[in-house]
Amino acid sequence: MSAFFAERALLPSGWAKNVRLEVNAEGVLSQVQADSHAEGAERLSGPLLPGMPNLHSHAFQRAMGGLAEVAGNPNDSFWTWRDLMYRLVGKISPEQMGIIARQLYIEMLKAGYTSVAEFHYVHHDTNGQPYADPAELGLRISQAAADAGIGLTLLPVLYSHSGFGGQTPNDGQRRFINSTENYLKLQARLQPLLARQPAQALGLCFHSLRAVTPQQISEVLAASDRQCPVHIHIAEQQKEVDDCLTWSGKRPLQWLYDNVEVDERWCLVHATHADAEEVTRIARSRAIAGLCLTTEANLGDGIFPAVDFLAQGGRMGIGSDSHVSLSVVEELRWLEYGQRLRDQRRNRLYRADQPMVGRTLYDAALDGGAQALGQAIGKLEAGKRADWLVLDGSDPYLATAQEDGILNRWLFAGGDRQVRDVMVNGQWAVRGGRHAGEEESAQAFTQVLRDLLN
Repeated sequence: MSAFFAERALLPSGWAKNVRLEVNAEGVLSQVQADSHAEGAERLSGPLLPGMPNLHSHAFQRAMGGLAEVAGNPNDSFWTWRDLMYRLVGKISPEQMGIIARQLYIEMLKAGYTSVAEFHYVHHDTNGQPYADPAELGLRISQAAADAGIGLTLLPVLYSHSGFGGQTPNDGQRRFINSTENYLKLQARLQPLLARQPAQALGLCFHSLRAVTPQQISEVLAASDRQCPVHIHIAEQQKEVDDCLTWSGKRPLQWLYDNVEVDERWCLVHATHADAEEVTRIARSRAIAGLCLTTEANLGDGIFPAVDFLAQGGRMGIGSDSHVSLSVVEELRWLEYGQRLRDQRRNRLYRADQPMVGRTLYDAALDGGAQALGQAIGKLEAGKRADWLVLDGSDPYLATAQEDGILNRWLFAGGDRQVRDVMVNGQWAVRGGRHAGEEESAQAFTQVLRDLLN
């Protein structure tokens, strides 16, 4: 058992002082006691927060950072960006995939993310053929997360078609494509392997309604564990909505709710173009809206109606998606700022019992992220995994802030530099802003970028 002491900590009941936390050998909090003592405990150097889950990641896309910011097409959109992504992913080897993912996860940890849901759809070799072990690339992701020290929910993706109605895949998608049968075999192969890894879990994932048929959705859900998380991209772009209307006469979210039992297991990634009725249906189903603000802005997707969703009790979390940013602060800040820009008003996301915008944002993303990952995380309480971050107590803003003002100061006047220490599963991953493996990882990542860009 290890003991820690925080002068200020954010507990489920709110901010508390003189908090003693005890962590067992499995990395789980066994006791959390406010107004306690520091005897025999390691003193933490600043405000203590639960670590943030990152509910949506495509690890390999970190290698694309900045490559698509070149004007040339007045109608540039997600769909033209996708062409560049296909060219890049066609080159990546298994070893390179692992190096990219490890570097990404180290950077996430340094920003305060302590777990990640990896939406993993690159399954095959560069010719589109399965590896000798069909789980080769998924296992590279798992090992990268273990090496970095971040929690992981691996989401192998079923991706079979290029458009609504079972359209034939195009060549750029050759590394993604699986039949339902092979997808279920991949799940069966990965399940026992991830079960041996501390802080790792497995979920189900459909790439989108474009990429699977209704029959495939039904077959996979019927054959799978009814407790595990289920993720899907949905209603990210207006073109997707229009194409779904052409195919089915219904919008993507409307079709999903009319044909599938959507509940709290589901994470609806983006849901950007949800209309008023769909917002209500998502909220009532207790599914998570997986919002990826910096990526959605980068791709010009649109703005999710978060004010209306939150007012109806909707649940949401954040993801870094294509990783144009790896900042918890930036994702949460732009969740709020997008609503301000749309509404031309300030302070949009808050609760009747919580007027502090920073606290509302952080609480929502903690709860939504934990639910989306399907792991015992997101709270500093007994029985949850010891995933947390310590902010820099010497920072002038944080040293002078009181209770919920700490989050307002950090999220709206601070940044990643104020994340000092990060723990995952009872083990320190970042100390003093540094990760033990960051230099070696950065060198390997640099070489991968050179090789891919040649």
